[in-house]
Amino acid sequence: MWTKVCHREQLIPESGRAALVEQQQLALFYLPSIQEQVFAVGNWDPIGKAFVISRGIVGDIAGQLCVASPLYKQHFQLATGECIEQQGIQLPVWQTQWRGEELWIRMNQE
Repeated sequence: MWTKVCHREQLIPESGRAALVEQQQLALFYLPSIQEQVFAVGNWDPIGKAFVISRGIVGDIAGQLCVASPLYKQHFQLATGECIEQQGIQLPVWQTQWRGEELWIRMNQE
């Protein structure tokens, strides 16, 4: 099921925002200088045990867009949620799409 989350103007370009959608905390990353897609991953840091991923720094490691957790600095790939430093640890990811100026997220992860 697709759920409307926000308008484009509510996102901060090149940065993260937290959103509560259907009782799940998501971290949204809008990177218009790279592509118009918004990446949606879980906001829970499974290593630091806190909802902080949206405050992480976005970067690129070996051609993969990633976010560094602000706590212990592990890097998570934005496309897959996989932790680069610790195999087997992964953030949940959600599919996103723009419908005009509205951001929609597919909440059922199939």
